Amino acid sequence: MSRRHFTFDCEGVALAATVDPAAGLMASRSTGLLLVSGGNEVRSGSWAGQAQLAARLAAAGFPVLRFDRRGVGDSDGENRGFRDEQADIAAALAAFRTEAPGLDRIVAFGNCDAASALALGAPTLALDALVLANPWTIEATDEPAEGDAPALSAAAVRQRYLAKLTNPREIWRLLSGGVNLAKLARGLRAAATPAAPSSLAGDMQAGLAGFSGPVTILLAEGDRTAQAFIGAWPKGDQRVRRIASASHSFSDDAARDWLFDRLLEALRSA
Repeated sequence: MSRRHFTFDCEGVALAATVDPAAGLMASRSTGLLLVSGGNEVRSGSWAGQAQLAARLAAAGFPVLRFDRRGVGDSDGENRGFRDEQADIAAALAAFRTEAPGLDRIVAFGNCDAASALALGAPTLALDALVLANPWTIEATDEPAEGDAPALSAAAVRQRYLAKLTNPREIWRLLSGGVNLAKLARGLRAAATPAAPSSLAGDMQAGLAGFSGPVTILLAEGDRTAQAFIGAWPKGDQRVRRIASASHSFSDDAARDWLFDRLLEALRSA
């Protein structure tokens, strides 16, 4: 079966969606992936990465549904932001079950503020597992935009400077005058400043605490959103998996394959 485009209703508003059915002999699989877009991006992804990921997972035997939330891309209505996206996600889940008969388990994946939306709504959404990538924990009135680079937390700044101090090339730059001392001083002050608690991170923790299914948190260690998450999240969370990449959207080859493998793991174990 081939990729299908359709619309579904969310509180009287038409939302645009795309479903990639499971391929060939694997089409009887009863587990699927709901892919929730983040950062106000359309369902194909900023570099068509989500469309490519959906096709790859469908070829592996798992149907995938992507959608544009209200006010984004091809969907009608007002964009209410990720904090008020639960109705959109719930409507997408209902549409997924209609478009993929026999589906009885659904894993949801979201990157950036989509991960935050899923965490916030976890107790009320009919989901079996969650995969949350580079969750957005920045306290701000505006939505994160594609390419946003949030200010680093004190913990992230300390991590960056510790890495520099163990790099002989960086030490040579400091000793030879190749480092901007004023910038270095600002960085050290930031590293010494205690981080203010994130109420968004606290709300996300509460949401996940009310969810009974498995949760996986994926972090690209060089991504600033991931670094801000690390600074706001409790230490030692065993659900966190990391990759040495700076790509927020897992766009490099190694990160793309790593993300695909982690999603397969979640789908197979749901």
